[in-house]
Amino acid sequence: MTTNIRPLRAEDFPDVGRIFFCAIHEGTRHVYTLDQRRAWAGDTVNLAGWKDRVKDLSGFIAEEGGEAVGFMTIDQTGYVDLAFVLPSAAGRGIGGALLMAVEDWAARNSADRLTTAASLAARPFFEKRGWCVVKEEEVDRQVVALTRFQMHKTIVRDDEQGSSTASGPP
Repeated sequence: MTTNIRPLRAEDFPDVGRIFFCAIHEGTRHVYTLDQRRAWAGDTVNLAGWKDRVKDLSGFIAEEGGEAVGFMTIDQTGYVDLAFVLPSAAGRGIGGALLMAVEDWAARNSADRLTTAASLAARPFFEKRGWCVVKEEEVDRQVVALTRFQMHKTIVRDDEQGSSTASGPP
């Protein structure tokens, strides 16, 4: 099946909310407890919250057969805030395709470094693609502690050819 990567739009909020909820509740159960997943994503999809949030986000959404199966966001500083793929679509290169789109966008928009706060489940995905852990930390979500990792990847520019690639630390 062909994956289409396109810019994220405000009207994608129902898909973003669904993907986020499913990815956390189903896709991270091997590393986070039920209480941790509930503190992170809630008990139901918060569509009103996602409607407000998505309208201010930049990023990309992946579609297969007309269905949204993943998304990734990035801001002007190169911070990748949200990176989620439906568990049913995992392992098919969707996350990698989204990350390539984000890295290309960052290079075109003059970001020198990409950063993220990766979950226990996302850390191996980013490390496999050249990202480095800066530090491990715990954050509280509704008085429940979650482990995550501050990570980064430097963007190297080839000014003579006008192209860029992302790499590990300098």
